[in-house]
Amino acid sequence: MPEPPAPFDRPRSPEPPEPFQKPRSPEPPEPFQKPPSPEPPAFRQTSPLPASGPSGPEPRMPAQRSAPTPQPSPDAVLIRRTMAEVGPVADKVTSYFYALLFVRHPDLRPLFPAAMDTQRDRLLKALLTAAEHIDNTPVLVDYLQNLGRGHRKYGTRPEHYPAVGECLIGSLSRFASAIWDSETEAAWVRAYTTISQVMIDAAAADELRAPAWWYAEVVAHDLRTPDIAVITVRPDQPYPFLAGQYTSLETPWWPRIWRHYSFASAPRSDGLLSFHVKAVPAGWVSNALVHRARPGDIIRLGPPAGSMTVDHTTDNGLLCLGGGTGIAPIKALVEDVAEHGERRPVEVFYGARTDHDLYDIDTMLRLQQSHPWLAVRPVVDQQAHLHLPDAVREYGPWNEYDAYLSGPPGMIRSGVDALREAGIPSDRIRHDSVEELVAAGD
Repeated sequence: MPEPPAPFDRPRSPEPPEPFQKPRSPEPPEPFQKPPSPEPPAFRQTSPLPASGPSGPEPRMPAQRSAPTPQPSPDAVLIRRTMAEVGPVADKVTSYFYALLFVRHPDLRPLFPAAMDTQRDRLLKALLTAAEHIDNTPVLVDYLQNLGRGHRKYGTRPEHYPAVGECLIGSLSRFASAIWDSETEAAWVRAYTTISQVMIDAAAADELRAPAWWYAEVVAHDLRTPDIAVITVRPDQPYPFLAGQYTSLETPWWPRIWRHYSFASAPRSDGLLSFHVKAVPAGWVSNALVHRARPGDIIRLGPPAGSMTVDHTTDNGLLCLGGGTGIAPIKALVEDVAEHGERRPVEVFYGARTDHDLYDIDTMLRLQQSHPWLAVRPVVDQQAHLHLPDAVREYGPWNEYDAYLSGPPGMIRSGVDALREAGIPSDRIRHDSVEELVAAGD
């Protein structure tokens, strides 16, 4: 592993590669050659969609809440057709996109991590996700506003968006050449113009009320198991958030590499924040936090985000499924209910592969002793020979409960299926996007 850069110092931008060359034959150009498109499209900063809407998760799409559009618009048809065409070669689309971006606009390279292997596809995936929901205005605006706010921590400015749009079109036209035409390009230009303007407006509004990031000092580092640590930090200024939300976190050892972690408690009177971190193989950030971080170290926090929060306007019970370090936001939700003085039933299923993985069971059992409305049920796979969602089926009924899931992507997927089978409507099942969870903990 290369020696990490000094804390929060920018590594020098590498020399840009040679300019693209036009293909010398009628054969399709090789990767990293200039696409055979005419002048790049001009992106105007106009706002076809309203730039206001409910707040929600930052880069995570709450897909379980979005309703399908019965009749897609002509632009949506063309956009989804493009996505279906490039889907099988998404990795090539991503590589080509960044090659165009860094060659045509080398000044943008310092905004990205020095090592691009884990981070490089997130921007493109976010843009494609937004484009896919171009017809669902409430969900799209909610998603984009949070995406725009979250991008402030990378140093993204309004003048950067046209360059990204130009290279997005260049990459899509290169790999969807069989179906690409002027109508398709016009649809993508309109979609990206909408996307970028909503993000720009949200970032501008957020700049008036909150910093792009917070510095936070590590004040406690509790190694619960050889690979799981509970880390407590003190932000340099007030950090408002809601129980069940998450934040993005950057360490001084890996600048501009941000990872998502859920808050492990409800907001505290002393302003401290806690996170449960599991070191995963080849996980740069997680290994640094578990094995290297010590009290006194300074990290950076992005803005809070996420919609997996308690609805205090209803008296529905809470059915909570937490797997592994996914118990962290579940614990925060329990504390939130307790602080509101409510007596609604809360059922927590705490899943783990072995007893060793129940690293926070003592805390959860103490909460159970203090609150008669709380039931905590550990589910250990190797003992019970069944997975967490299967255990939930043995209890119930759950038709009067709101469900919350937090844990590995596989558990989320199977858990949602099990809860739907148990009669809980999709709009009462809350969890973070499975797609984002795949890379959230490394």
